[in-house]
Amino acid sequence: MKLNLKNPLVFFDLETTGTNINSDRIVEICYLKVYPNGNEEAKTMRINPEMHIPAEASAVHGIYDADVADCPTFKEVARNIANDIEGCDLAGFNSNRFDIPVLAEEFLRAEVDIDMSRRKFVDVQVIFHKMEQRTLSAAYKFYCGRNLEDAHTAEADTRATYEVLMSQLDRYPDLQNDVNFLSEYSSYNKNVDFAGCMVYDDKGVEVFNFGKYKGQPVIEVLQRDPGYYSWILNSDFTLNTKAMLTKIRLREMTQK
Repeated sequence: MKLNLKNPLVFFDLETTGTNINSDRIVEICYLKVYPNGNEEAKTMRINPEMHIPAEASAVHGIYDADVADCPTFKEVARNIANDIEGCDLAGFNSNRFDIPVLAEEFLRAEVDIDMSRRKFVDVQVIFHKMEQRTLSAAYKFYCGRNLEDAHTAEADTRATYEVLMSQLDRYPDLQNDVNFLSEYSSYNKNVDFAGCMVYDDKGVEVFNFGKYKGQPVIEVLQRDPGYYSWILNSDFTLNTKAMLTKIRLREMTQK
């Protein structure tokens, strides 16, 4: 099967210093760009995270401080990565909840302006969980009939994710070979920010998705409790969450 694409689709996977999307950093990135004509380009690079890689993280992906000591920082390669994914849709495994927010944070730290909100995101894990409820290694065995060698290396996981999606499309007739459909299908919520702290309700209104104001419109909360905005900006939320909240606040102010 060949993917039905209007734009190139970039499958990617990150290995990181941990699982906190606010503070952990990338130590390896691999992406596989699939063009509408079926051609493929792959790239893998290790990144100096400018922080210690905890032992528990190294135990998962096998990358240690010494392995990345002489590698470029994300800031040094951010513009090249942004150029590589320019005009592309993005796909991954658990990417909507982890890889996309982490990548967005790294771009913001590097001060590289890239509008990721214009892309379609296909999360192969969400499709898998809705259909079968398993992990990537199990998904690869289930769909592709092979054991996943070198699991938890970015390159192996990236290629496996691509192959799993192709097999999902072969297996499930209800899945449309269309990135717009797959993006919608693999989203649990319509997120305003990548971390999902704010989502769009069924009327397209931005509402908070956590805490004491969960389910309440962002604008109404900011009007009723102005200090909530300052609290979020000074708390441990992602840069993207803070930027999107500020964008909503400024939009409302200019409309008055």
